[in-house]
Amino acid sequence: MKKLVNYFFQGILYIAPIGITGYIIYLIFSFIDNLVNKTFQKLFDIDIPGLGILVMALLLVITGIMGQSIIARPFKFIFKSLLDKVPLLKVIYSAFNDLFSAFVGKGKKFNRPVLVLVNPISNLEKIGFLTEEDLTKLNEKEKVAVYFPHSYNFSGELFIVPRSQIKTIDISPTEAMKFIISGGVSGFSDQEQES
Repeated sequence: MKKLVNYFFQGILYIAPIGITGYIIYLIFSFIDNLVNKTFQKLFDIDIPGLGILVMALLLVITGIMGQSIIARPFKFIFKSLLDKVPLLKVIYSAFNDLFSAFVGKGKKFNRPVLVLVNPISNLEKIGFLTEEDLTKLNEKEKVAVYFPHSYNFSGELFIVPRSQIKTIDISPTEAMKFIISGGVSGFSDQEQES
């Protein structure tokens, strides 16, 4: 009985986010579709089902164009001048900007999970992400930079380790991050291991 209750709640956890997201999209679409259809019926006496999708897509494109040019440019200019005047703010901002772009930006850095031998005596290993191989600026030719996220937290540590003590692992970066952050509780899905 306990297992059935556990499976029931796990099912809710899997379905709830998808269901809520789908419901919100449906409500927005229905609202825009009804609004557009009523307007078109009043003006042109025409009923076009699904016109809301086209209008929603068009609104999103226009918002993106405006956000990129008209709205974003002045704010970027003001923010850049503020950063130039306050050096400490610039350091903090650039550090967080680099961190977020390492996760989702064009220059993703957390995409190479590795297993690092951190204690050869007890054969202790840690999962991390290889973030930089070229450390010549640090006068380290045989070492690489590996980032170790903390479990149950959104922080981590950067280690400079000998290249010989790391080995790549055949799992996706997403699975590695999920495994580390959950403290190993999440395990690895069969699909990710097979691919």
